Amino acid sequence: MAEFLEMREIVKRFPGVLALDHVSLSVRKGEVHALLGENGAGKSTLMKVLSGAYSKDEGEILIDGKEVDIRSSADAQKLGISIIYQELNLTEQLTVAENIFMGRPIMKNPFMVDWGAMFREAQKLLDDLGVEINAHSLIRDLGVAHKQMVEVAKALSLNARILVMDEPTAPLTNREIDTLFGIIRMLKERGVAIIYISHRLEEVKEVCDRATIMRDGKNITAVNVADVTIDEIIRYMVGRELKEKFPKIHVPLGEELLRVEHLNAGKQVKDISFAVRAGEILGIAGLVGAGRTETARAIFGMDRKDSGEIYLAGKRVDIRRPLDAIKAGFGFATEDRKDEGLVLTMNVGHNITLATLSDFSRLGKLDLKQERDTVLDYIKRLNIKTPSHLQLARNLSGGNQQKVVLAKWLLSRSKVIIFDEPTRGIDVGAKIEVYNIINELIRQGAAVVMISSELPEILGMSDRVAVMHQGAITGTFDNDGTLTQEKILYYATGGDLHTA
Repeated sequence: MAEFLEMREIVKRFPGVLALDHVSLSVRKGEVHALLGENGAGKSTLMKVLSGAYSKDEGEILIDGKEVDIRSSADAQKLGISIIYQELNLTEQLTVAENIFMGRPIMKNPFMVDWGAMFREAQKLLDDLGVEINAHSLIRDLGVAHKQMVEVAKALSLNARILVMDEPTAPLTNREIDTLFGIIRMLKERGVAIIYISHRLEEVKEVCDRATIMRDGKNITAVNVADVTIDEIIRYMVGRELKEKFPKIHVPLGEELLRVEHLNAGKQVKDISFAVRAGEILGIAGLVGAGRTETARAIFGMDRKDSGEIYLAGKRVDIRRPLDAIKAGFGFATEDRKDEGLVLTMNVGHNITLATLSDFSRLGKLDLKQERDTVLDYIKRLNIKTPSHLQLARNLSGGNQQKVVLAKWLLSRSKVIIFDEPTRGIDVGAKIEVYNIINELIRQGAAVVMISSELPEILGMSDRVAVMHQGAITGTFDNDGTLTQEKILYYATGGDLHTA
């Protein structure tokens, strides 16, 4: 079968960095083609060249055998190229139809929008996808899965012939993932060429036909997905064999550091009670909407609690805002690292010291040398890939951004640290580095609460597991080797201790 999209020998340079080193990618019509590699491998840069966000320095791009010149997003759209980014590009205050036809409304005449036609066409696109979304709904009233379907409808409205999906399943439940995969198969049948970027290799095996694997800005190999194992894919991605996906360590448990008693907050946190000891990892599992993140936010003072008590090392603490939590000895690596975990317009060094600036202050003046030396030490210890500590956080890959967040809380010497989806959207090699950072924390005597939707991660790294359903804890279990994914799912779907 002939190649529909060809990117040949693409080179992209930034000051001091060769981001793409003669990279090639070819995709056929009606194919789901995985683009794989560790964070920082060059996947996003290559897609930004395809979308017109970056200009290439060398190489050529061909569509249907003809060379094309892509200098802007408008050029890409005219060629039928559409990208659905991990951070969805929708305007919350507008309707679904207005978002689908953003910047190109259906007009009655040069001066008047044909609102009726626009809403009818938007509804037809949504109905064709088989999703129950009203074109008149406001985006802010939709869940993440439905927002993603709106992005797909927008791509179809552009008559997309090439669709790039960047970590499309990261925020979705298993049922929503099944719906998305059904839509992907439908798009395949229509002849759409799909480039699928994901760190969830089980999904790649299920939905993709071929894969191009990158490392350090270079092509490593292209494979038929059916012909390789997940372990072989990982070896191509990281350049070595990863013998232990979950490098869990066990340390002697110390005193009880965190106790939460009868915590209530809004509709999603109902009478939550649990405790965590020094050197212990408590995993919190549950389906999307179970109240896990809301519980963490209430503990850390990001959301107001209605009732309940929080104790740190046996002493009741009054936490009304995040600053109270930080002063008391809490850290919180949020699920949304870009909006809540980092200040993207600040450099790496300032992000690392953001929670501990007082440690570098002498008589009201910052000791800049001490701050810089400390930052450089943490960059080295955590293997943060950045040209300099002065690099803006927004320019790092997802995995390296996550390590900057972790460095901030490591430096804070917090007694209790909450991790909400600590490895979401990062590659398998970076995941192991994150796990080792968590290991270092418990080795130092911290208590860790780890919220994760990845059940293998929960089982691989936790000492105990609390399972939530509809805002309540339905079971807490020792992870002693007998706990299974099936048992966790039973309680996550509403089972209780009395009926198991």
